[in-house]
Amino acid sequence: MRLHARALLYFDAIRKAGSIREAARRLHVASSAVNRQLLELEDQIGAPLFERLPAGLQLTAAGEVVARHVIVVLQDAHRVDSELDALRGIRRGEVSLQAVEGLNADFLPQVLAQMAQHYPGVRVTTRSSGSASMAAAVAMGEADVAVGFALPRHAELTQLAMCRFDLGAVVTPAHPLAGRAAVSLSDCAAYPLLLPGAELSVRWLLQPWLDRLAGQLHVPLESASIDLMRTLARDGVGVAFQTRLGLERELAAGQLVFVPLRTPGALVSELGVYVRAGRALAPALDAFVRLLTEAVARAQAVETAQGAHLR
Repeated sequence: MRLHARALLYFDAIRKAGSIREAARRLHVASSAVNRQLLELEDQIGAPLFERLPAGLQLTAAGEVVARHVIVVLQDAHRVDSELDALRGIRRGEVSLQAVEGLNADFLPQVLAQMAQHYPGVRVTTRSSGSASMAAAVAMGEADVAVGFALPRHAELTQLAMCRFDLGAVVTPAHPLAGRAAVSLSDCAAYPLLLPGAELSVRWLLQPWLDRLAGQLHVPLESASIDLMRTLARDGVGVAFQTRLGLERELAAGQLVFVPLRTPGALVSELGVYVRAGRALAPALDAFVRLLTEAVARAQAVETAQGAHLR
Protein backbone atom coordinates (compact mmCIF):
# COMPACT_ATOMS: atom_id res chain seq x y z
CA MET A 1 0.00 0.00 0.00
CA ARG A 2 1.34 3.42 -0.97
CA LEU A 3 0.09 6.39 1.01
CA HIS A 4 0.35 9.77 -0.68
CA ALA A 5 2.39 12.42 1.17
CA ARG A 6 -0.33 15.08 0.87
CA ALA A 7 -2.91 12.68 2.28
CA LEU A 8 -0.68 12.05 5.29
CA LEU A 9 -0.19 15.79 5.87
CA TYR A 10 -3.92 16.45 5.66
CA PHE A 11 -4.73 13.47 7.89
CA ASP A 12 -2.28 14.74 10.52
CA ALA A 13 -3.78 18.23 10.36
CA ILE A 14 -7.28 16.81 10.90
CA ARG A 15 -6.01 14.69 13.81
CA LYS A 16 -4.53 17.74 15.53
CA ALA A 17 -7.39 20.14 14.75
CA GLY A 18 -10.29 17.79 15.47
CA SER A 19 -12.25 19.02 12.46
CA ILE A 20 -11.90 19.26 8.69
CA ARG A 21 -12.76 22.96 8.63
CA GLU A 22 -10.12 23.90 11.22
CA ALA A 23 -7.53 21.69 9.50
CA ALA A 24 -8.25 23.43 6.20
CA ARG A 25 -7.87 26.83 7.85
CA ARG A 26 -4.47 25.87 9.27
CA LEU A 27 -3.35 24.42 5.93
CA HIS A 28 -4.67 27.44 3.98
CA VAL A 29 -6.64 25.22 1.60
CA ALA A 30 -10.32 24.60 0.91
CA SER A 31 -12.27 22.31 3.23
CA SER A 32 -13.39 20.31 0.22
CA ALA A 33 -9.76 19.54 -0.66
CA VAL A 34 -9.05 18.26 2.84
CA ASN A 35 -12.23 16.19 2.89
CA ARG A 36 -11.40 14.70 -0.52
CA GLN A 37 -7.94 13.62 0.66
CA LEU A 38 -9.44 12.05 3.77
CA LEU A 39 -12.07 10.14 1.80
CA GLU A 40 -9.44 8.85 -0.62
CA LEU A 41 -7.22 7.78 2.27
CA GLU A 42 -10.10 6.00 4.01
CA ASP A 43 -10.96 4.27 0.74
CA GLN A 44 -7.34 3.16 0.35
CA ILE A 45 -7.18 1.91 3.95
CA GLY A 46 -10.56 0.25 3.66
CA ALA A 47 -11.87 1.59 6.95
CA PRO A 48 -13.02 4.90 8.45
CA LEU A 49 -10.19 6.76 10.19
CA PHE A 50 -12.33 9.18 12.20
CA GLU A 51 -15.56 8.84 14.09
CA ARG A 52 -17.83 11.81 13.46
CA LEU A 53 -19.01 13.00 16.89
CA PRO A 54 -20.89 16.18 17.92
CA ALA A 55 -17.73 17.42 19.66
CA GLY A 56 -15.59 16.82 16.57
CA LEU A 57 -13.65 14.09 14.84
CA GLN A 58 -12.12 11.32 16.94
CA LEU A 59 -9.69 8.66 15.72
CA THR A 60 -11.05 5.15 15.20
CA ALA A 61 -8.94 2.08 15.96
CA ALA A 62 -7.74 2.11 12.34
CA GLY A 63 -7.08 5.83 12.66
CA GLU A 64 -4.88 5.24 15.70
CA VAL A 65 -2.77 2.78 13.70
CA VAL A 66 -2.41 5.22 10.80
CA ALA A 67 -1.66 8.09 13.20
CA ARG A 68 1.32 6.26 14.69
CA HIS A 69 2.69 5.63 11.19
CA VAL A 70 2.11 9.23 10.10
CA ILE A 71 3.89 10.65 13.15
CA VAL A 72 6.99 8.56 12.38
CA VAL A 73 6.93 9.43 8.66
CA LEU A 74 6.51 13.19 9.16
CA GLN A 75 9.12 13.42 11.93
CA ASP A 76 11.61 11.45 9.82
CA ALA A 77 10.91 13.72 6.84
CA HIS A 78 11.57 16.76 9.03
CA ARG A 79 14.82 15.20 10.24
CA VAL A 80 15.97 14.55 6.66
CA ASP A 81 15.24 18.16 5.72
CA SER A 82 17.20 19.38 8.73
CA GLU A 83 20.18 17.14 7.98
CA LEU A 84 20.27 18.31 4.36
CA ASP A 85 20.14 21.90 5.58
CA ALA A 86 23.04 21.18 7.93
CA LEU A 87 25.08 19.81 5.02
CA ARG A 88 24.45 23.06 3.16
CA GLY A 89 25.55 25.01 6.22
CA ILE A 90 22.03 26.34 6.82
CA ARG A 91 21.30 26.45 10.53
CA ARG A 92 17.55 26.49 10.65
CA GLY A 93 14.77 24.27 11.91
CA GLU A 94 11.88 24.05 14.34
CA VAL A 95 11.59 22.50 17.79
CA SER A 96 8.39 22.15 19.82
CA LEU A 97 8.76 21.93 23.60
CA GLN A 98 6.24 21.12 26.30
CA ALA A 99 7.37 21.96 29.84
CA VAL A 100 6.01 22.52 33.32
CA GLU A 101 5.20 26.13 34.15
CA GLY A 102 7.69 26.33 37.01
CA LEU A 103 10.60 26.22 34.55
CA ASN A 104 9.55 29.47 32.87
CA ALA A 105 11.06 31.69 35.56
CA ASP A 106 14.75 30.89 35.20
CA PHE A 107 15.59 27.44 33.84
CA LEU A 108 14.03 27.69 30.37
CA PRO A 109 14.98 31.32 29.68
CA GLN A 110 18.64 30.38 30.12
CA VAL A 111 18.34 27.41 27.75
CA LEU A 112 16.38 29.39 25.17
CA ALA A 113 18.87 32.26 25.30
CA GLN A 114 21.70 29.81 24.61
CA MET A 115 19.74 28.30 21.74
CA ALA A 116 19.08 31.70 20.20
CA GLN A 117 22.75 32.65 20.54
CA HIS A 118 24.21 29.49 19.02
CA TYR A 119 21.43 28.60 16.55
CA PRO A 120 19.67 31.86 15.61
CA GLY A 121 17.90 30.23 12.65
CA VAL A 122 16.07 27.69 14.79
CA ARG A 123 12.60 28.54 16.04
CA VAL A 124 11.50 27.00 19.34
CA THR A 125 7.79 26.80 20.16
CA THR A 126 7.00 26.30 23.84
CA ARG A 127 3.85 25.25 25.64
CA SER A 128 3.31 25.07 29.39
CA SER A 129 1.30 22.21 30.85
CA GLY A 130 1.10 19.83 33.77
CA SER A 131 3.23 16.70 33.66
CA ALA A 132 0.16 14.48 33.29
CA SER A 133 -0.43 15.42 29.63
CA MET A 134 3.19 15.38 28.44
CA ALA A 135 3.66 11.69 27.68
CA ALA A 136 0.75 11.63 25.24
CA ALA A 137 1.87 14.90 23.62
CA VAL A 138 5.33 13.50 22.83
CA ALA A 139 4.06 10.05 21.83
CA MET A 140 1.50 11.57 19.45
CA GLY A 141 3.97 14.02 17.89
CA GLU A 142 2.39 17.15 19.36
CA ALA A 143 5.72 18.00 21.03
CA ASP A 144 9.27 17.07 20.04
CA VAL A 145 10.56 17.11 23.60
CA ALA A 146 9.04 17.39 27.07
CA VAL A 147 10.51 18.51 30.38
CA GLY A 148 8.40 17.55 33.36
CA PHE A 149 8.30 16.24 36.90
CA ALA A 150 7.48 12.63 37.79
CA LEU A 151 6.22 11.52 34.38
CA PRO A 152 4.76 8.01 34.62
CA ARG A 153 6.63 5.30 32.71
CA HIS A 154 5.54 5.18 29.07
CA ALA A 155 6.59 2.61 26.47
CA GLU A 156 6.75 5.26 23.74
CA LEU A 157 9.02 7.67 25.65
CA THR A 158 12.77 7.72 26.21
CA GLN A 159 14.21 9.61 29.18
CA LEU A 160 17.38 11.47 28.13
CA ALA A 161 18.20 13.15 31.44
CA MET A 162 16.91 13.21 35.00
CA CYS A 163 17.60 15.05 38.24
CA ARG A 164 16.04 14.99 41.71
CA PHE A 165 14.80 17.98 43.68
CA ASP A 166 13.57 18.23 47.25
CA LEU A 167 10.01 19.42 47.66
CA GLY A 168 9.55 22.20 50.17
CA ALA A 169 7.17 24.67 51.75
CA VAL A 170 7.42 28.12 50.19
CA VAL A 171 6.61 31.05 52.46
CA THR A 172 7.23 34.75 52.95
CA PRO A 173 10.24 35.63 55.17
CA ALA A 174 7.82 36.90 57.84
CA HIS A 175 5.99 33.57 58.05
CA PRO A 176 6.40 31.57 61.31
CA LEU A 177 7.78 28.58 59.35
CA ALA A 178 10.45 30.63 57.57
CA GLY A 179 13.07 30.15 60.28
CA ARG A 180 12.76 26.36 60.42
CA ALA A 181 15.45 24.05 59.02
CA ALA A 182 12.72 21.66 57.82
CA VAL A 183 8.98 21.18 58.31
CA SER A 184 6.42 18.39 58.13
CA LEU A 185 3.05 18.66 56.44
CA SER A 186 1.52 18.56 59.92
CA ASP A 187 3.48 21.73 60.70
CA CYS A 188 2.20 23.34 57.50
CA ALA A 189 -1.40 22.30 58.23
CA ALA A 190 -1.52 24.86 61.03
CA TYR A 191 -1.57 27.59 58.36
CA PRO A 192 -3.57 28.31 55.17
CA LEU A 193 -2.34 26.11 52.30
CA LEU A 194 -2.04 26.97 48.61
CA LEU A 195 -2.40 23.55 47.02
CA PRO A 196 -1.47 22.48 43.49
CA GLY A 197 -4.23 21.03 41.33
CA ALA A 198 -4.54 17.31 40.63
CA GLU A 199 -2.93 17.71 37.19
CA LEU A 200 0.38 18.80 38.73
CA SER A 201 2.94 16.22 39.85
CA VAL A 202 3.54 18.07 43.14
CA ARG A 203 -0.01 17.16 44.15
CA TRP A 204 0.68 13.47 43.48
CA LEU A 205 3.55 13.60 45.98
CA LEU A 206 1.54 15.47 48.59
CA GLN A 207 -1.74 13.56 48.30
CA PRO A 208 -0.99 10.62 50.67
CA TRP A 209 -0.08 13.06 53.42
CA LEU A 210 -3.00 15.37 52.68
CA ASP A 211 -5.35 12.39 53.01
CA ARG A 212 -3.98 11.71 56.49
CA LEU A 213 -4.63 15.33 57.47
CA ALA A 214 -8.13 15.52 55.97
CA GLY A 215 -10.38 17.70 58.08
CA GLN A 216 -7.45 19.65 59.52
CA LEU A 217 -6.65 21.69 56.42
CA HIS A 218 -7.59 25.26 55.51
CA VAL A 219 -7.15 25.62 51.74
CA PRO A 220 -7.99 29.10 50.41
CA LEU A 221 -6.63 28.19 46.97
CA GLU A 222 -6.17 25.14 44.77
CA SER A 223 -4.61 25.96 41.40
CA ALA A 224 -2.84 24.51 38.37
CA SER A 225 -0.71 27.68 38.18
CA ILE A 226 2.65 27.53 39.94
CA ASP A 227 3.11 31.25 39.24
CA LEU A 228 -0.16 32.15 40.96
CA MET A 229 0.61 30.09 44.06
CA ARG A 230 4.12 31.53 44.25
CA THR A 231 2.77 35.09 44.02
CA LEU A 232 0.19 34.49 46.75
CA ALA A 233 2.84 32.90 48.98
CA ARG A 234 4.96 36.01 48.48
CA ASP A 235 1.96 38.12 49.50
CA GLY A 236 1.59 36.10 52.71
CA VAL A 237 -1.72 34.44 51.79
CA GLY A 238 -0.53 30.94 52.64
CA VAL A 239 2.01 28.15 52.30
CA ALA A 240 2.81 26.96 48.76
CA PHE A 241 4.68 23.79 47.79
CA GLN A 242 7.26 23.31 45.06
CA THR A 243 10.94 22.60 44.43
CA ARG A 244 13.64 25.28 44.44
CA LEU A 245 13.55 25.19 40.64
CA GLY A 246 11.71 28.28 39.48
CA LEU A 247 12.25 30.14 42.75
CA GLU A 248 15.78 31.30 42.01
CA ARG A 249 15.05 35.03 41.72
CA GLU A 250 12.65 35.25 44.68
CA LEU A 251 15.03 33.32 46.94
CA ALA A 252 18.00 35.46 45.91
CA ALA A 253 15.99 38.65 46.48
CA GLY A 254 14.79 37.50 49.90
CA GLN A 255 11.14 37.63 48.81
CA LEU A 256 10.47 33.97 49.58
CA VAL A 257 11.94 31.25 51.78
CA PHE A 258 12.18 27.56 50.82
CA VAL A 259 11.84 25.16 53.77
CA PRO A 260 12.43 21.46 52.94
CA LEU A 261 9.60 19.04 53.70
CA ARG A 262 10.33 15.99 55.86
CA THR A 263 7.78 13.17 56.21
CA PRO A 264 10.09 12.09 58.02
CA GLY A 265 12.30 11.57 54.97
CA ALA A 266 12.60 14.08 52.15
CA LEU A 267 9.87 14.32 49.52
CA VAL A 268 11.71 14.20 46.20
CA SER A 269 10.45 15.11 42.73
CA GLU A 270 12.24 13.90 39.59
CA LEU A 271 12.63 16.26 36.63
CA GLY A 272 13.18 14.50 33.31
CA VAL A 273 13.80 15.31 29.64
CA TYR A 274 11.82 13.06 27.28
CA VAL A 275 11.54 12.36 23.54
CA ARG A 276 9.63 9.73 21.58
CA ALA A 277 11.24 6.30 21.86
CA GLY A 278 13.19 5.18 18.80
CA ARG A 279 13.16 8.60 17.21
CA ALA A 280 16.25 9.80 15.34
CA LEU A 281 16.74 13.41 16.41
CA ALA A 282 16.98 16.09 13.72
CA PRO A 283 20.03 18.39 14.09
CA ALA A 284 18.03 21.30 15.54
CA LEU A 285 16.28 19.06 18.05
CA ASP A 286 19.52 17.29 18.92
CA ALA A 287 21.21 20.63 19.64
CA PHE A 288 18.31 21.79 21.80
CA VAL A 289 18.19 18.51 23.73
CA ARG A 290 21.92 18.77 24.44
CA LEU A 291 21.44 22.25 25.91
CA LEU A 292 18.52 20.96 27.99
CA THR A 293 20.46 18.01 29.39
CA GLU A 294 23.42 20.26 30.23
CA ALA A 295 21.06 22.63 32.07
CA VAL A 296 19.55 19.70 33.97
CA ALA A 297 23.04 18.58 35.03
CA ARG A 298 23.86 22.10 36.27
CA ALA A 299 20.58 22.31 38.18
CA GLN A 300 21.28 18.95 39.81
CA ALA A 301 24.73 20.13 40.91
CA VAL A 302 23.22 23.24 42.52
CA GLU A 303 20.46 21.21 44.21
CA THR A 304 22.97 18.70 45.56
CA ALA A 305 25.14 21.48 46.97
CA GLN A 306 22.18 23.20 48.63
CA GLY A 307 20.93 19.93 50.09
CA ALA A 308 24.36 19.11 51.50
CA HIS A 309 24.55 22.57 53.06
CA LEU A 310 21.20 22.08 54.79
CA ARG A 311 22.18 18.66 56.12
